Amino acid sequence: MARIAVIGGTGYAGSHIVEEAVSRGHTVVSVARKVPAERVEGATYLEGTLLDVPALVSQLEGVDVVVSAVAPRGDMQGQVRPNTALLAESLPENVRLGVVGGAGGSLVAPGGPRLVDSGFPEEFKDEALEAIGILDDLQADDSGRDWFFIHPAGGFGSFNPGERTGHYRDGGDVLVTDENGDSFISGADFAIAVVDEIENPKHIRERFTVGY
Repeated sequence: MARIAVIGGTGYAGSHIVEEAVSRGHTVVSVARKVPAERVEGATYLEGTLLDVPALVSQLEGVDVVVSAVAPRGDMQGQVRPNTALLAESLPENVRLGVVGGAGGSLVAPGGPRLVDSGFPEEFKDEALEAIGILDDLQADDSGRDWFFIHPAGGFGSFNPGERTGHYRDGGDVLVTDENGDSFISGADFAIAVVDEIENPKHIRERFTVGY
């Protein structure tokens, strides 16, 4: 079993990842700026923030995998990319780093273009571009640290939570869509994909997309 820390563990993606990882018997630490009233039984909850990487790293001593599920929106916009880069530099070399990105960096077809460049809503563009910047930084890193970056489907979010089916598809670099062209994955099934990657790594230093 792995020792997993989820930064942003009380958010939509993070809370599902915490729940899924605990259900499989992993040791899980959820890190967020506030400890929630409702908690997943079996998880440990800590107050911490990506805005203070040195303190955060000291809290995460002994973990095997760190998953950042912090979205670059609201007061975190412009803050997530530089602090994720600092986190990657500061964690012990043997700690694997996972990053939950957005759908915007997914390709709409093999070879491109990206979803963010294909009629993407303007109000979400800055967030999408910052997430893409995080991926760019990871891909440019030559330290050899193991990482993975996961793009959810286009319809992923608390506005459309869906249900757990136990299934998902891995689209590589390409946005996963169904036969009608719709792109969706529930919070619970997205978490399955993340924990599957932790348990059975298939994407070593690369990104991948998930959906139905």
